[in-house]
Formats: sequence, structure tokens, C-alpha cells
Amino acid sequence: MPVYDGTTRLDTTASAKIMNDASGLSATPIHKHLVLSENADDALIRVLRTEMTEAAKNNRPVNIGAARHSMGGQAIPRNGTAITFDNGAIELDRTNLTYRVHAGARWSQVIAALDAEGFSPAVMQSNNDFGIGATFSVNAHGWPVPYGPMGATVRSLRMLLPSGDVVDCSPTENSNLFKLAMGGYGLIGVIIDLVVDMVPNSRLSPTYDTMAATDFPTAFQTAIDDPAVTMAYGRLNVERESFFEHALLATYRQTKDQNDLPAASGSGWMSHVAGRLYRAQLGNEALKTFRWWNETSLLPAIGGGEATRNSLINEPVVTLDDRNPDRTDILHEYFVSFDAFDNFLEACREVIPASYQEFLNVTLRYIAQDDQSTLSYATRPRIAAVMSFSQEMTLRAEADMRRMTETLINRIAARGGAYYLPYRPHARLDQMATVYSGAADFAAAKRTIDPQLILRNNLWDSYLERL
Repeated sequence: MPVYDGTTRLDTTASAKIMNDASGLSATPIHKHLVLSENADDALIRVLRTEMTEAAKNNRPVNIGAARHSMGGQAIPRNGTAITFDNGAIELDRTNLTYRVHAGARWSQVIAALDAEGFSPAVMQSNNDFGIGATFSVNAHGWPVPYGPMGATVRSLRMLLPSGDVVDCSPTENSNLFKLAMGGYGLIGVIIDLVVDMVPNSRLSPTYDTMAATDFPTAFQTAIDDPAVTMAYGRLNVERESFFEHALLATYRQTKDQNDLPAASGSGWMSHVAGRLYRAQLGNEALKTFRWWNETSLLPAIGGGEATRNSLINEPVVTLDDRNPDRTDILHEYFVSFDAFDNFLEACREVIPASYQEFLNVTLRYIAQDDQSTLSYATRPRIAAVMSFSQEMTLRAEADMRRMTETLINRIAARGGAYYLPYRPHARLDQMATVYSGAADFAAAKRTIDPQLILRNNLWDSYLERL
């Protein structure tokens, strides 16, 4: 039995043997939960080696997590050892425009450290609650343009393999391991720390344009091709009567005055108002119409002024938190080519309003082509559609969500699109294998690197193990 020192903490709360995630639908039995606050050095590596050795002897899985915002147990080891990193160590390298960061640091900590020195993450996940190693492991992206996933901004990382070896990985050193770990959901090795790109912080001014949804791809591509545009996103209206017929494009450009940038804020009054409207839409078509007017007319007029890059990305998930115990927020994300966007709109119009689900929002972002990750979802430049549903916590609602998800994946995959893996495990195995053509190669490599299958989670158990 391992001996825990004053830094490693064993979770002994009443719920310590059951772990869940952001869906509230993934309650999973675990053996134990450890919180590790050690620095990214020999002490952390010793603890991890000890835990993996013990787990291997007892045929238990291990998995590392941070916020566990996934929605299908992708960061939970069934009957195994769940480990949470809790260390925000960050070191800037101004010469190389990079920062070295503990894998367990949260984006809020990265923003605070970089902001104080006039810098900003090149790409980060869209909320600041999540861990940096976790973002790399799920191959998450953000909304700065013209970037691909956050992993494309990682210069190098250190990883502890199931064998106990610590390896340095980058796009050029141990590149195969790097490609497997980028979007590998922690199944290849335990990431210790990373060296990541940063950019200067800047003051930005937004422009808002409304248009027909079918015109969005052309307008979005024009914005992406404009070197002055550094941040961009889109939205679609969600009222059932005119579902996905209208689009909003928001673009951000640097202002002339870049002096005396204020400290990064976030969750301002407009964010809280938007959060209240977001919740008020539930079951209320009139408020969905009002929210669209607020976003396309009122917000640009009174609340869409200048902001620093760091303030724009410094937003926690809690801003849109749902405190209704009878419902849960469920995310979907689909990746479609610019030339397939009209087909995507048609599929969504036919499938989503006909479902039992309450649709609240879709945000559109740009993803540059990702040729690095073995489990890439952007084999060409894509529009990412991040969808938010409010789902009843009932068997009926779960069955309906599964049916709707399978139908959407069929329609979107038929035009070469993809779906995102961190959410509810509703895709069929054949759909997963079709959309992620590298999945079988990933599973084979995993078995070679980790023959005892020490690093496991629900993504492996439900899908990859069966390939």
C-alpha cells in the first residue's frame, strides 16, 4: 500500500468511491481518487510510478483528470485509480515566446501568469476552468484564428509511459508518441508538463455582422483570410420556427492604441445577463427570439466594445451553469467543411427540432487542418459547431438523445464531417471507426505501448478496445 506524503492527498469524502463528470450521467465506481500537488519533477514521477505499479499488480486502470468536463466517462477509470493534478506552476520564456506549464495547471492560472507579463495563450479551450494537459489530451480548440487545435501550439512535452520511462515528445522528437497523445485521452502516457506557444496580449475591437445562415461560410472564410482578424466566432438562431436560418459573425481586430492594457477581467455584467437569458430560453420560444435580438442588435450597440484578448478568453463555465437538478446540459460538437455547411444546416433543421431535446445554443468556430493527431477530427479546414442542449435526466430523454445523435452523425459523416469524442458515448462503434479513420491504428499502438492496459477510461472500454 503506498504511503502518502503531505502533498499527495487521498480523497476520503463520502462520494470518493463514485466519480461523475459534467453530464451528471456518468456515475462510475472507482477504487480511489488521489489529488497530486507535487511539482512536475521527480517527486511527482515517483508517486505516479508507484500508483501505476500498484494498479498493474491488481489489474486496475489508472486515469489522470483535471476538471472532468467530459460527458461520457472519458476521464474516469472504472474500478481504478483516478488521479487529479492540482498544480499551477508556469514559467515564461520571453525569448522563445513560450511558457512551460504543469499539466495540471488551469487556464485561469495560465491567463493570470501571462497577462501580468503582457502575453496571452496562443490557443486555449473556450473556458478557463480546464487543465492544460487535459486540453491537449482531448485535442480541444479555441476561437483565435487562424489556428487549429491547441495541441498544434505545443512545442514539446514530457510524458511518463506505462513502462515507467519518462520521454520527451514533440512534433520532431518521439513524434509518433506526440501524435498519439494529442487527442489520445490520456491512454498513451501521463503528461507531466508542456512547453506551449504564447502571443502578445492586445486590445481588440469587435465587429458584428448578421446574414442568412447559408452566407456564413463565405463571410467566415473572408474573415479568416484577413490578417487583421485575430479572433472570430459565429452563432445561429435557434427558434424552432426559423431554426438555423440566420447567422451572426463576430470578428475582432487590434485597435490602434495598444498601451496600458488593463488586467484581464472576465464574467462582466454582459456575460451574466447573457447567462440569464441563456437559461430563460428553456421551453420559451419568445425568449429565444429575444436572445437572438439581444446578441445581434443590443449587444453590439451597448456591450460589444473594446476588450483585451485575455479578458475575452477568461470566462468560467459557471457563467452558464444550470442549477436545475432535473436537467443537465449536454454538448455536441460537429466539424464540417466549408463546402458542406449547407448540408449541415439541412440535416440539423430536419433532425434537431423533431427531437425531444431542448436546444439552447450553437457557436461556430474555425479549425485549421490538423495533420498531427492520430485521432484528428480536422483532416481539412473545418467549421466547428459547438451545440448546447438541456436534457431531462430521464431514461426517455437519454434514449431520444442517443437516437438524435446517431442520426446527426450519419448525416454529417456522409459529407465527410466528424463529431467530437469527449461527449456522451452515443455514437455507434461503426460510426466512430468511420469518422476517426486512425482509430484502429491508435488502438494497436496503445496495446504495444501499454500491453497491460494500465491507462484506461470509458472511451477505451466502450470503443477503442473493440477495434
